[in-house]
Amino acid sequence: MSREDLHLPQRGMGSTARTDKWWLQPLVVFLVLSAFVVYTTWAALQGEHYFAHANGEHYLSPFYSPLLYGAAHEPYWIAQGIPSWWPSFIPFSPAMLILVGPGLMRFTCYYYRGAYYKSFWADPLACGVGEPRKGYRGENSFPLIMQNIHRYVFYPAAAFVLVLLYDGYKALWFTAADGSTEFGIGVGSVILIMNALLLGGYTFGCHCARHQIGGFLNSLAKRPIRAKCYGCVSALNKRHMYWAWVSLIWVALTDVYVRLLSMGYITDLRIIF
Repeated sequence: MSREDLHLPQRGMGSTARTDKWWLQPLVVFLVLSAFVVYTTWAALQGEHYFAHANGEHYLSPFYSPLLYGAAHEPYWIAQGIPSWWPSFIPFSPAMLILVGPGLMRFTCYYYRGAYYKSFWADPLACGVGEPRKGYRGENSFPLIMQNIHRYVFYPAAAFVLVLLYDGYKALWFTAADGSTEFGIGVGSVILIMNALLLGGYTFGCHCARHQIGGFLNSLAKRPIRAKCYGCVSALNKRHMYWAWVSLIWVALTDVYVRLLSMGYITDLRIIF
């Protein structure tokens, strides 16, 4: 049998025979992700208004948690103030020390890659739509080869979820006028706990989590506990796209809420005293 090379015609950038609004989804993704990156960068560089405590609450922005270095009244982990090793010519913000972890989790996520490849790199813009390049380099060369670290950044991302769950627990305890600590539930308590749960749904619904629990086994029949866990993670994985978007928007809104409380623009509503 003879073989011939088949050469398909190269479409120009954005050229297509499609008549539907194919551009709508990549445009929305571009706008939402751009807004999130801009706001996150701005909030991280502020270095202030990330901890609300004026009315006895204990709300820490997820962009700054865990708070490794902080002020005397803040729940820092290591020390008070600015670390001695920090370069004096660079303005310090505690968020700079921790945001790279969850940031890499999202940047290398399989779902987000499919989303921002289309919206930012036009690779391709949509199915059946021309892209601005003639060849495909794949993910074996820089910078896309860095996407392979996703399996490793999953571990610190999972640790961050546990830290945020602890923050949610701390948000259930308020400082009374006499200095004692009392249980309560405020709107901020619900927001912080929901943030941890949504991020947990996104993180533990990752393909990496499925592999760690049972993806490398030939059979789960004789491992009932692991089989249950695998089923739970698989259920989360089926909705990975929704967990990704909802957790992305919610974590930004959580920072906004804590920031507005800290600046005194709003007051937290106590649901249970």
